[in-house]
Amino acid sequence: QVQLVESGGGLVQAGDSLSLSCIASGRSFSSYVTGWFRQAPGKKREFVAAISGRGGIIRYADSVKGRFTISRDNAKNAVYLQMNSLKPEDTAVYYCAAKNTDMELTTRDDDYNDWGQGTQVTVSS
Repeated sequence: QVQLVESGGGLVQAGDSLSLSCIASGRSFSSYVTGWFRQAPGKKREFVAAISGRGGIIRYADSVKGRFTISRDNAKNAVYLQMNSLKPEDTAVYYCAAKNTDMELTTRDDDYNDWGQGTQVTVSS
């Protein structure tokens, strides 16, 4: 099990960029698949991106492909989400999640067992 803490959210204008960080505490972070999810008001939580334990495999939701970049630094127990060309529809609470039950980069939030508290991202038009 790992504890996850997100940071970096804020209020930006459409077209701006924002970088989120997720810092994990616990051992063997490189054995965890880590993902970013988001939840907008009144909507279900949705997958954004995921990265394998050593960073060699990455998966994105179609809605963010080409605009967002997920990366990790296992030496710092950190995962990042660089968000460019932000749109109002990107407004949501962004959550970092991790799993070590298997190495599949799944998009289902039920497959992830450790979650952060979330960080708010608001994009104004």
